[in-house]
Amino acid sequence: MSGQALYDLAPMLELMLLGLLLALGPLAWVWLRNRDAGSLKRLQALSVLTLFLTFDLVLFGAFTRLTDSGLGCPDWPGCYGSASPVGARAQIAEAQAAMPTGPVTHGKAWIEMIHRYLATTVGVLIIAMTIMTWRRARGLGANRPRGALSPWWPTIALFWVCLQGAFGAWTVTMKLFPAIVTLHLLGGTGLLALLCVPAVGLGLAARRQQTVAIPSGLRALLWLALGLLVLQVALGGWVSTNYAVLACSSFPTCQGSWWPEMDFSQALQIWRPLGLLQDGSHISFAGLTAIHYLHRLAAYVVVVALAGLWWRLGDVPGLAAQRRLLGIFLVLQVLTGLSNVVLDWPLVAAVLHTGGAAALVTVIVWGLAASRPAALRAGMPVVRGEIA
Repeated sequence: MSGQALYDLAPMLELMLLGLLLALGPLAWVWLRNRDAGSLKRLQALSVLTLFLTFDLVLFGAFTRLTDSGLGCPDWPGCYGSASPVGARAQIAEAQAAMPTGPVTHGKAWIEMIHRYLATTVGVLIIAMTIMTWRRARGLGANRPRGALSPWWPTIALFWVCLQGAFGAWTVTMKLFPAIVTLHLLGGTGLLALLCVPAVGLGLAARRQQTVAIPSGLRALLWLALGLLVLQVALGGWVSTNYAVLACSSFPTCQGSWWPEMDFSQALQIWRPLGLLQDGSHISFAGLTAIHYLHRLAAYVVVVALAGLWWRLGDVPGLAAQRRLLGIFLVLQVLTGLSNVVLDWPLVAAVLHTGGAAALVTVIVWGLAASRPAALRAGMPVVRGEIA
């Protein structure tokens, strides 16, 4: 394992072809299901399916991290220079024999590579969505509806997914560097947000619906909730990547105290290897406790903000679906967060906690994309959200 190059591009072509092959299934499903519909309907179906598979990718990424499979293959993009663990059986067996509970086992290698296969498939689907969007924009030409969503949305998503691939590579080659792994999690959440906007806009256009006019104060609350939630996702990723979940095993107190011994100077050292500080010494338990408690304190603020948003959305019938899902996922987040603490970090609860955070971000972005400020001048065009 130590002699394996961190980057081995030999299997790159095979992985790209595999991603294309896997993406043909969803693309064929979209085409066959909407073969009698227009290009707008097909594009809308593809955007929703890509958003769904990206959410699955975020969930499987959490599963990969939580099962300690992030280094299941110690090189990138393949596994010991092979496109699958099948071709690396001997090397994996040797690494597993030397360290049976170590980072490289046959099971962890498959988990890591399946995550890469799914990521490649999502990338191909975003490429297809980008091409279809620009072709439609050129076909409409000057007839493109005024106020329509820009075809640059999927283009930005394509750039973003390439950046995510780079962070995925750095996660492996930098040996689970906490800052990189946390940014990788934030990047997956950001990709969901980027894909949600065109999916919502295309859905409104396909149904010939308008965005919902809401008070500017409620729009501001949506943005505030989104900002707080993204910060909380970052803090949660920092807890997970530093393995600080079990620094507090009780609630609402921690280690039998409302304010346990904590070292925030260690907790806020961002650019450092896993388990170490910038000077090379090991992070203390007080540092891990501070990492955990920062996330817990921020959670109180976020729960109150999201509960307030849920309450305010009750005045907007046009956002009833978003309000309902916001309430469901908020309750799920509270329950899974408590389960992680008092039940010793069960895998199912931990994966659902990451998924719930991603779902909350998506729901709030959905609310923003499906609404507009009510204070518009008379005669101003209504944004329908179509991607030309």
